[in-house]
Amino acid sequence: MLQINYIRENRDAVIERLAVKNFKEVELVDEVIQLDESRRKIQNESDAIAAEANAAAKQIGDLMRQGKKEEAEAVKSKSSGYKEQVKILTEKLAEVEQTLQDKIVQLPNLPHTSVPTGVSADDNEVVLEHGAVPTLPEAALSHWELLSKYDIVDLELGVKVTGAGFPVYKGKGARLQRALINFFLDQAVEAGYNEVQVPILVNEDSAFATGQLPDKEGQMYHVGGDDFYLIPTAEVPVTNLYRDTIVKEEQFPIKHCAYTPCFRREAGSYGAHVRGLNRLHQFDKVETVQLVHPDKSYEVLEEMSQYIQGLLQQLELPYRVLRLCGGDMSFTSALTYDMEVFSAAQQRWLEVSSVSNFETYQANRLKVRFKNENGKMQLAHTLNGSALALPRIVASILENNQTEKGIRIPAVLVPYTGFAWID
Repeated sequence: MLQINYIRENRDAVIERLAVKNFKEVELVDEVIQLDESRRKIQNESDAIAAEANAAAKQIGDLMRQGKKEEAEAVKSKSSGYKEQVKILTEKLAEVEQTLQDKIVQLPNLPHTSVPTGVSADDNEVVLEHGAVPTLPEAALSHWELLSKYDIVDLELGVKVTGAGFPVYKGKGARLQRALINFFLDQAVEAGYNEVQVPILVNEDSAFATGQLPDKEGQMYHVGGDDFYLIPTAEVPVTNLYRDTIVKEEQFPIKHCAYTPCFRREAGSYGAHVRGLNRLHQFDKVETVQLVHPDKSYEVLEEMSQYIQGLLQQLELPYRVLRLCGGDMSFTSALTYDMEVFSAAQQRWLEVSSVSNFETYQANRLKVRFKNENGKMQLAHTLNGSALALPRIVASILENNQTEKGIRIPAVLVPYTGFAWID
């Protein structure tokens, strides 16, 4: 969430930046400022009364030691209401603080100044394109037809076992999945990321800390009996490893990677663009997460983008990089790059990764801090990037590499798959 001091001191700038995200409830900014003023006023009043109570207690003690019992009783009688006043103010303060918290979490992160204005994905800025779009044979098939032809993924079996969006990977399809996961993890470790295995269920505090709650509760699967949430991305548990932590400045950058299955309800998704592996409720992904010094976060964002592009280049996939406009950004992000690969049979770009800088937005919820060189406590910056999500990578590999002989596996994956062709 945004820092209250920044909102109070930069009201107009906050409203201006929120407009880039097409945020309409700007009255929340003034409500937050007013609530903060009330909170500080009550706190000051409570502190003043507490100080008077302490002074009275000291005076009573001094008078009693001097044998001035009657005077001490008079002071005690006069100060008898202090305790009740402090109690009333404490309760009032708690109520105002909770209302303030409820309001401030409704404000999205402020977009970076480089974020283009726009209302939808159509307004995203193409930063670069890489690679040539392949020319497919005349009888080229979509990936969902290839899944069936080579019997490597069974969508109907998944419907039988669970429901739509829960595919069953078989034979070379399952081995391709495992190969991609291991390749992505090995590359991340080689790039300096520390691999972790994390839970795929998180509690409400974790989901709140990374911004999934209260913004995305409708997109997450909720385990009601235990009040847990199935993770939509490994970003949630990995970043929460540092919740309520004071890290050392010399630890930066803190770099982690993790493989997990991911779960998303994808409510409201329909049409041709959700066919096959295009949009699933359960999918595999390797995630990269960094906690960094605030002075370095945008340099790190560019490095993460380059790293993810390197993976796509090794997989021989044509791709492009987009800078998301304000209207297409997540609630929590300050700046996001999307990486899209070209799906030759579908003749469309498919998003396979997002890399985002959240600046202090998540860190403020997480309370992950460090002492700077002046000894002052400061919030870290957090970033993450999909490196990579598997379903659309698989879809593009299958479609782009289909031949009359079969489907060619990218050379970099052959040591992991143990086969060069799906035929």
